[in-house]
Amino acid sequence: MTVLAIDLVSDVVCPWCFIGTHRLDRVLAKLLIERPELEIALHHHPFELMPGTPAEGTNVPNMLRKKYGQAPEKMWERVHAAAAESDLSLDLSKQAMAYPTMAAHTLARLGRETGVEHAIERALFTAYFTDAKNISDPDVLATIGAQHGLDAKRVRAFVSDERELALTRNEAKIWQQHGVTGVPFFVFAEKLAFSGAQSETVIRQVIDKALALPSA
Repeated sequence: MTVLAIDLVSDVVCPWCFIGTHRLDRVLAKLLIERPELEIALHHHPFELMPGTPAEGTNVPNMLRKKYGQAPEKMWERVHAAAAESDLSLDLSKQAMAYPTMAAHTLARLGRETGVEHAIERALFTAYFTDAKNISDPDVLATIGAQHGLDAKRVRAFVSDERELALTRNEAKIWQQHGVTGVPFFVFAEKLAFSGAQSETVIRQVIDKALALPSA
């Protein structure tokens, strides 16, 4: 059995992170058909794309109009096209709000205990971008957690616990201290890394290089 370690730093409200994660999944699905002996050890790590977002959220279209002086729909075209390239249905007009994401990251961290953090991460992207949910709401997070085998009551308490939130913030700070300033950010086999939602071809090329590295 060969183990490929993958660390993925991302944020739930980042559309490029959604695209990058989706592309990674597509590459891994094909890779595991070719190499069924592989075991993927994929772990997600927190990043705040919009630190300081108020609890009630920030209206994204209004923020973009104010910041760039143009209609957000024009800026979204490139994102939508990139998503479509990998057969991902994404319509940024569905979700008008950006919410604080530390509670969502804390849910994903809880999911590590039972090996469902990646499934939860994907569910968080869907809840936010497709279903326009408030992914800072403990009730929303409890529902997502329960759908992946976690106790809803425990999830609600865990993502509201200031000590747990502090641990999540500290993890995000550690990655920033390691030089991660933009997301998505991928690390393969703890040695090869790249930033951005690269193409599936590039992702596969980097994975192949990582698998060819000599074992420690």
